[in-house]
Amino acid sequence: MDFLRQVFDIRFQYNVYFTTNLFDEKNNVFRSFLHEGKRGGSVKKILFVLDNGVVQHHPTLVQQIKNYFSSESDMRLVEEVIILPGGEVTKNSPEYFEQILTAVNEHGIDRHSFLVAIGGGSVLDVAGYAAAVAHRGIRHIRIPTTVLSQNDSGVGVKNGINYFNKKNFLGTFTPPVAVFNDSNFLTTLSDGEWRSGISEAIKVALIKDAEFFSWLEANAENMAKRDMNAMQYQIKRCAELHLQHIAGADPFESGSSRPLDFGHWSAHKLEQLSNFSIRHGEAVAIGIALDTVYSFFSGRLKESAMKRVLRLLKHLGFPLTDRLLEIRDERSPLLQGLNEFREHLGGRLTIMLLKDIGAGEEVHEMDPTLVRKASEWIKEYSLAKA
Repeated sequence: MDFLRQVFDIRFQYNVYFTTNLFDEKNNVFRSFLHEGKRGGSVKKILFVLDNGVVQHHPTLVQQIKNYFSSESDMRLVEEVIILPGGEVTKNSPEYFEQILTAVNEHGIDRHSFLVAIGGGSVLDVAGYAAAVAHRGIRHIRIPTTVLSQNDSGVGVKNGINYFNKKNFLGTFTPPVAVFNDSNFLTTLSDGEWRSGISEAIKVALIKDAEFFSWLEANAENMAKRDMNAMQYQIKRCAELHLQHIAGADPFESGSSRPLDFGHWSAHKLEQLSNFSIRHGEAVAIGIALDTVYSFFSGRLKESAMKRVLRLLKHLGFPLTDRLLEIRDERSPLLQGLNEFREHLGGRLTIMLLKDIGAGEEVHEMDPTLVRKASEWIKEYSLAKA
């Protein structure tokens, strides 16, 4: 046999910055990053993609950005600011992805320029995908504006759009060059959006950090009351745990193991069944409840630990189940969701369950009878606690 073997490593590095009022002219955090490693002689372009919901709640944002760059001589702000609708509709419609690519082409955004996305997870996903495929990669900066995106997707390496009515069917693993978490954006979130992202913190605490889970229990009321100090700590710790995992053995998920998707297999199906009217964080909370109860019924988790999880979810105002996930027979959508998740993973089902608070265990099959039993038990528990 005659062959040549090619092996090489690529190092990725990016910082996640925590700040307030990022585009205040006195705030130099963003400006300092742009000037890091700068070489003289060329003027870099910077193109902004904004979430319309953010623009509506922060009507001076576009002008703030323009003022921020008005004195820059080596960084040219593209006059056009792309404004996309927030939410899953942005990922469902290819026109928004194409709108970004058109702007990249028309304004000559090259591999040494920056594409900056400000918004919730959906806008970040679409902009990140466009940046990853245009010119085989434009430098991409994320500025997540929701608790959910500051906790999770905004600090990660994944991006994509929905296709064939399947979540994230098209996408890449492409890290940003920097992430900026600005707490000021959180002040205008609705109560539902404020709460929704906390489910990702519960998820990562359950599989990685029992001490953090206890902190979430102790501070649930403060977070529910929109205490910013509590929320800022929760976001930073959650982001830290996500970053630690990404830097592990399989950052681009080449295998079938996706521990950070605890509670997500049913959540993805629920989002699809609801036409994405149910927030991702709320769907994840329901998925966490289902997999936690399944962990108990399969003999892995103590009843006391199971009930701690359910109490925390209820305390924060999350629903524990939804009628769309009711199982009537083997053709029920929830069970179909298992097969779809298997396909999404590449052919082998890998589900994260709980052995204890802070300790996960991967399994490669789910018993449909136990899934149904867990689903029915949660429904009865929710009605009894209503």
